[in-house]
Amino acid sequence: MIRHNLAAAALLASVPLAAQSTTQDEIEVRYDRALAAGYKALFLCSAIANAERNGATRTPESVEAWELTGIQAPLNSIIDDLPYRIHRDGSGELHSVSVEWTDDALPRMAVHNSRRGCSQLPIGGAPLPIVTKRPALQRDRAALLAPGTTLSASFAKAFGSTYGEGTRTTAVLAMRDGQVLGEVYATDFGPAVPQRTWSVAKSIAATLVGAAVHRGQADVANRAGLGLGLNDRRTGITIDHLLRMASGRYSDTPGNRTNPLYYGGSTVAETALHWPLVHEPGQVFRYANNDTLAAIKAIEEALEDHPPAQFFAQLDMRDTVAETDWRGDYILSSQVWSTARDLAKLGQLYLNDGVLPSGERVLPEGWAKYVSSPSGPQPDGAFGYGAGFWLLNKSEGVPSDTFAAMGNRGQFIVIVPSLNTVIVRRGEDAAGHRFDIAGFTRDVLESLGE
Repeated sequence: MIRHNLAAAALLASVPLAAQSTTQDEIEVRYDRALAAGYKALFLCSAIANAERNGATRTPESVEAWELTGIQAPLNSIIDDLPYRIHRDGSGELHSVSVEWTDDALPRMAVHNSRRGCSQLPIGGAPLPIVTKRPALQRDRAALLAPGTTLSASFAKAFGSTYGEGTRTTAVLAMRDGQVLGEVYATDFGPAVPQRTWSVAKSIAATLVGAAVHRGQADVANRAGLGLGLNDRRTGITIDHLLRMASGRYSDTPGNRTNPLYYGGSTVAETALHWPLVHEPGQVFRYANNDTLAAIKAIEEALEDHPPAQFFAQLDMRDTVAETDWRGDYILSSQVWSTARDLAKLGQLYLNDGVLPSGERVLPEGWAKYVSSPSGPQPDGAFGYGAGFWLLNKSEGVPSDTFAAMGNRGQFIVIVPSLNTVIVRRGEDAAGHRFDIAGFTRDVLESLGE
């Protein structure tokens, strides 16, 4: 034992002092570089591969100009200088994207599966062969529908600074009575070009929960499977608590930025399920990505039988992809890629109270009322909250029954049941700058004569 200890001490003595001890600041700098590289790898992979899946095109330069600018600090000051490589297989399909971030570790990598989009590998992870292939979608799409004169004026303002300095609109669309009234896209975008939905995915998650409830595979009043035993009060958290952001669990930042999962390559199970309880479930509103992730984890068996892609196909949302972590769990708090047209179809499903144009019901009767009801604890600020959807019930000049899916960087699906209207706005707004969705909604409705 003494000889072993002496040998270990001698070995340690041979290691440079700088390699033995690292300050917290140095660790944070290194971690931020790893996160920035993961962010870059994932967005290049998803933006390019998911567009090509839809028969559209995105260039790396386009992704750098839109998705990789205006992002959160400190990643914004790091990301530009990180070199990347796009890897394609023999058929030309994007296989993976690698981004270098340090000399003494493997590049950060995002790998593409043509059925599930792109997944980010853990830091230091190397890709495994991916054999799942699906050809690019070749289907007829309706021609771009230009808005009428009055609607066109409202849309034009969305592409300027009327609704907020630092905002950058990529797409706007209005639909009434199931018919698109007009749509406008920024350069580099179009009807078949998807963008990350960010937290609009939370509303998609609530919809998938509703579909599971309709099939008899879930009940929002049921416990969500959190906690470890009888003495753990987390076992009392229900799916409804999670959808209403009222689990009572601790979160380290408002919204739980979830950087380890979103950009660091950790998994849903590692990231979202372990947080301790600090309030009685159902008593306090605390917006948290981890609550949505836990709600989806609670219905994972239902999603194995009926994956999101199957549900999207029912809605004819064929340009939409729900991406996963590298273990295959859906990141349905953020990581869904979709188009303005597909998101409008989701909004229309709620106007129809969960019934498809064919007459088939896919959500429980009254589900639209459930997700738009402020029956849980409410947030401070301009908007109320239902179950996976925000409420515009405090917005002057907007019908009080209006509810919306909202996501980072300016993603919105606004649903106005009393006017049978859906409004979609997509963006790549700079961090810290917010698009005035209530003002935009009010102007669009006014231009439609309401």
